[in-house]
Formats: sequence, structure tokens, C-alpha cells
Amino acid sequence: MIRFFEFFRRFAPGDQLQREFQTQSLGSGFIISQDGYIMSNAHVVANADEVIVRLTDKREFKAKVVGIDQRSDIALLKISASGLPIVRIGDSSKLEVGEWVVAIGSPFGFTNSVSQGIVSAKERSLPGGDVVPFIQTDVPINPGNSGGPLFNLNGEVVGINSQIYSRSGGYMGIVLCDSD
Repeated sequence: MIRFFEFFRRFAPGDQLQREFQTQSLGSGFIISQDGYIMSNAHVVANADEVIVRLTDKREFKAKVVGIDQRSDIALLKISASGLPIVRIGDSSKLEVGEWVVAIGSPFGFTNSVSQGIVSAKERSLPGGDVVPFIQTDVPINPGNSGGPLFNLNGEVVGINSQIYSRSGGYMGIVLCDSD
């Protein structure tokens, strides 16, 4: 009985032990240059003390945040690597409403997930209007997909998965992607 009491005395709320909490965020991104420049969302890396990038081959790199644009929710990162595979950048102005698109990301930490849908609207803006116009799509997107690429069917990046606009926070709403 004394051991049980001693345990609670040492670890119960209100004890003198200080506990540190560490928070982590999860997001996606894509490599735009062979020498390690990566695009993601500003909200994925904003206020981070450290950004770790894990490639699909499981290599990990500490990334430097080169720049953030809050208005467009874009972040540019840099890792020390070379010879990296890169994506092709397309022209989002050529997207048509009804065109098929594909999103790649890590929803809930499940890496290399692919979902597809259509472009529902272009030049969409949210209430308040301080953010740049978005591509609206019905591609299923969940937390962890932010910063991942939105591809057209030619395999070109035409947007960055950015915001889920729904009542539940899940993909049952509209998905807004930054255009280039």
C-alpha cells in the first residue's frame, strides 16, 4: 500500500516534476530542383524549430526554411542533397473545370498516398479574401496532405494542396489548392 501511495505522490497532478511537451506537425512537399529545393505550405513549417524532410527512399534531411509567403501559403525549403528526382511544373492557368487531377501526400502519416478528383472551380477565394485565388477540387485531402503536389494528367504540378474547407476538417468539403 505504501508503494502505491508513493507512486501517486511522485507522479500525480500538482507534483513538482516539470514535464516538457514536444509538438510535431506533419505535411507533404515536392522537390523542384535536383540540388534540394522543396516546395510545401507555409502553415506546415511556420514557427517550426526544426524541419525534417523524409524522402520516399526513407532518407531524412534537416531542412532550412528559405522563405515563406503567408498570403499564398507557400514555403520554400532547402536540403543538402544532389541528384534528386524532380517534378515537372505545369501551367495552372490552362486547367479546365471538370479536368481530372491527382493529389499525392501523406494523409495522417500514410506516405505516398494518391487520390484523384476533378477541378471543381478556378479562381476561388475564401471569405475575408486576403488569400490568393485557389483551385477548388473534390480530391479527397486530409491532414498531412498539405504541401503535396496537385498533378494534371500530363504529370505536371499545377497546384499545392493547401486547405480543407469543411465543417468536419476532413475531406468532405472543398479542397483548395494554390495555383502557381
